[in-house]
Amino acid sequence: MSTTNLDVPERALAIGAHPDDIEFGCGGTLAKWAAHGCEILHVVCTDGSRGTWDPEQDPTALVALRQSEQRAASRALGGRGEVAFLGWPDGELECGMRQRFQVADAIRRFRPNVVLGHDPWRRYRLHPDHRNAGFLLTDGVVAARDPLFFPELRAPHHRPATILLFEADEPDHVEDITSSRAMKLAALLEHQSQLRSTMHIADTLDSPVGQAALAEFSERIDARQREAARGLDFAFGESFKRIDDR
Repeated sequence: MSTTNLDVPERALAIGAHPDDIEFGCGGTLAKWAAHGCEILHVVCTDGSRGTWDPEQDPTALVALRQSEQRAASRALGGRGEVAFLGWPDGELECGMRQRFQVADAIRRFRPNVVLGHDPWRRYRLHPDHRNAGFLLTDGVVAARDPLFFPELRAPHHRPATILLFEADEPDHVEDITSSRAMKLAALLEHQSQLRSTMHIADTLDSPVGQAALAEFSERIDARQREAARGLDFAFGESFKRIDDR
C-alpha cells in the first residue's frame, strides 16, 4: 500500500553520491519541508572531480566549483547552504567502514527525523557511486542508531524515524511537490558545471538555443514528476521507497 506526504520533519538529512544528485532525487521534497521550518542538511559522498565532458578541465578547480554550486543549490531549496563533503574521489566511492563511520557521524550529529538518498537495490544500476552511496545510507543508519557501533563518536546514538530512497524500482511513497517544483528547478540550475553533461544544455542559458534546451529539460523533469503523482490528488510528486523504524 502506498503512502503520501509525511508530516514535516524537524530535520532532514539527504545523502547523495555527487553534487546535484540530491536535487534530482528529492529537491522538491526538501524545498517543501524547508518552507515549513524543516532544517535540511546535504551530505555529498564524492568530490565530483570527474563530472565533466571537457578533457581539459582541471579536476581541482572542478571540485571547488562543484562545492560552491552545491552550497548554492542547498540555499535555493531553502536551506542554509550547509553541506558535508566526504571528499571521496568521484567514481571510486566504496561502501567501507571508514565511509560508514562518516555517514553515521553525520546522522548522530545532525539527528535527522528523516534520511533520504539513493536506493541501492535499483536493478541494472551502472554507476557504482550511486549504488555504494545507497548502501552507505542504510548501513550508516544502522550504525548511527545502535550505541555500540563506533563508540569513539562523540555524539550519542540516534534513530531516524524514516528512510526515503529515491530512484527506486518499486516506490511506495510519494511527496506532493506541486508548490516547490520551481524551487527544485532553480536548485538544479545552480549546478552550472553540469548544464551540458547532465542537463544536455549545450549553450548559454541566455541564448535562444540555451532557452530552448532549458525548456526541454524542465519538461523532462515535470514529466517525471507528473508520472510520480499519477492517480493522486496533486499534480507533481517525488516518489520513494519508504522504510520506517521498527
